[in-house]
Amino acid sequence: MSAQPAVSAKRPILLIEDEPSVIAFLRAALQRRGYTVVDASSGEEGLKQLSSGRYAGVISDIRMPGAVNGADVHEWIQKNRPELKSRIILISGDTANSETQTFLAKSGTPCIEKPFRVQQLIAMVEKTFGKP
Repeated sequence: MSAQPAVSAKRPILLIEDEPSVIAFLRAALQRRGYTVVDASSGEEGLKQLSSGRYAGVISDIRMPGAVNGADVHEWIQKNRPELKSRIILISGDTANSETQTFLAKSGTPCIEKPFRVQQLIAMVEKTFGKP
């Protein structure tokens, strides 16, 4: 028996990422595996989506332009959407940054380092959110 329940067909994964090419890549990879994806192109937009929608999980870039970054999204989820606390995957192209390393160590949240392979992403999504 798997530890995580299967992803509800009604609940999409929220993808918060500012690079259109990365959104397209992730969306295609996840949809091919049977997941539904809703995307937000900024941390602010991601928080708006989170306050009004229901999601199977959240995949968020850590570094994004604007006032809200991935760490802020993570913090907001901890306070406002406790059911998603263990259903967050972070993406970073900047894990060498000491601020990013400190945040990841403290949060204990899984992180995929860019560039990554589709299989690496899918394995982490299935482990964290369950299979579609």
